[in-house]
Amino acid sequence: MERKTREESLELAKEILTFIESETLSVEQKKKIVSDSIDNFTNHVTKAILAHRKSVSNDFSVVEWEDEGAIFRDTMGDEYIDCLGGYGVYLLGHRHPKVVKAVEAQLKRYALHSQEMVDPLRGYLSKLVAYITPGDLQHSYLVNCGTEANEMALKLARLATGKKCFISTEKGFHGKTMFSLSASGKSTFREPYMPLVPGFQHVPFGDADAVEQAIRMLIATGETVAGVIVEPIQGEGGVNIPPDDYLPRLREICDRYECLLIVDEIQTGMGRTGTLFGVDHWNVVPDIMTLGKAFGGGVMPIAAMVAKKKWWGKMEENPFLLGSSTFGGNPLCCAGAIAGIHTILEDNIPQMAKEKGDYIMVRLGEIQEQYPEVMVQVRGRGLLIGMEFSNNSLGYTLAKMLFGKKILVGGTLNNATVIRIEPPAVISYEQIDYVLACIEEGIAQLSKDMKVAR
Repeated sequence: MERKTREESLELAKEILTFIESETLSVEQKKKIVSDSIDNFTNHVTKAILAHRKSVSNDFSVVEWEDEGAIFRDTMGDEYIDCLGGYGVYLLGHRHPKVVKAVEAQLKRYALHSQEMVDPLRGYLSKLVAYITPGDLQHSYLVNCGTEANEMALKLARLATGKKCFISTEKGFHGKTMFSLSASGKSTFREPYMPLVPGFQHVPFGDADAVEQAIRMLIATGETVAGVIVEPIQGEGGVNIPPDDYLPRLREICDRYECLLIVDEIQTGMGRTGTLFGVDHWNVVPDIMTLGKAFGGGVMPIAAMVAKKKWWGKMEENPFLLGSSTFGGNPLCCAGAIAGIHTILEDNIPQMAKEKGDYIMVRLGEIQEQYPEVMVQVRGRGLLIGMEFSNNSLGYTLAKMLFGKKILVGGTLNNATVIRIEPPAVISYEQIDYVLACIEEGIAQLSKDMKVAR
């Protein structure tokens, strides 16, 4: 594609801004946005992304345009119930008014920080994080997304301990930047980038003995172990819940071998699993915790690494040693996170997530018992729920069926053996009942089709 003239570029920018700034769109404008979106993804983003979207068919695509509460709307005004929740982002729902209000108020004052003067909201948010996180976690490093937070956690562990190696888990997911990807335990993401950052050893999730054995072998062969990085409940890995003694034992093991326990709460944190943090199910205090996704109140992109004071010494020597984050901890994102935390605490979102999650789990358990040939297992905590299917094709077919019923769930073309249900905590029981009825109807149809095929 040849470079366009200044006039052509201005004309395109003007047209796009018209779409953004218009309160209402004509039918012609709506249709143009849809056709433009397909063309733009094909020629200027990645065409393959379209093939993985349940919203794409041969002649029409759903393009999201508005959202609120537990629903989003496409350009044509059709509403969809969100049970995907941005893979954990929309715990408070879409555009929660309290969060939007805080962000709008800050936007009227100033949006980004100077990088030189002291920006107060970064300090206020860090103090608030110290208030709500377990134990003696105290110092925060604010960044833009979860993988950055995990990068900072791993770097701090090496800095603070002077040691090198890490233990992480099979099926664990910590992000796709190189350090975080090295900690992740899924070959699909790792193989194209080999060799990754050295010093990572992966063991089965939920097996504390395997963690200790790996640490012992590394030490015995002359290596040093900086830390163990783990999710309290694996999300991307398939909503895998560890034995109840797992995290407490990891805490003991890390203390015994003088390495850091790093807990990735990117998806489980802020109330998603029915407690404020995933580790709260087991009363464990990590040395370092990472937060993201719902941390921005479902409105702003922000993440954090929070650590105990005893590991922060190197940061006092050189506060710029971990990394440079131009936009990390900017005032707009901090305002959103502060308002999000306030809402989570004031509305008791963890309890809401627990009650609605229990309600969903009971009904899904009944459906699973009725159709075990289709759905193998249901598992979860709070509003992080996984439905495991006999094969990937069954899961993806159900996801497509649900999309046809205007319900969005976590199941893609290449990753639908376990479908995640992660709705906002503000989802209504009426919406939940509709979703459950559609799931039962879809699974019953899949069971019928399987019997006919035999």
